[in-house]
Amino acid sequence: MVKRLRAYIFVKTKPGTSEEVVERIKSRVKEVVQADSIYGRFDAIIMIEAPNLESINEILYKVIEKDPNIVHTETSLTLSG
Repeated sequence: MVKRLRAYIFVKTKPGTSEEVVERIKSRVKEVVQADSIYGRFDAIIMIEAPNLESINEILYKVIEKDPNIVHTETSLTLSG
């Protein structure tokens, strides 16, 4: 069985852009398992699975955080697979 890391990325977006950010990330990142707009402290949550931490870093810094409507992200990694 291949172990994959799962990351939950909590996203703050510019006002009124969370739906478009979620759709854009879903279409650009094949590792997305689920992505939703949410209410609360954050505007969206994105769950990705990747084979290693380097892959998660690359997705996060080269794709997700480059989105012009994303203001801030916080990432949590799961401890078990």
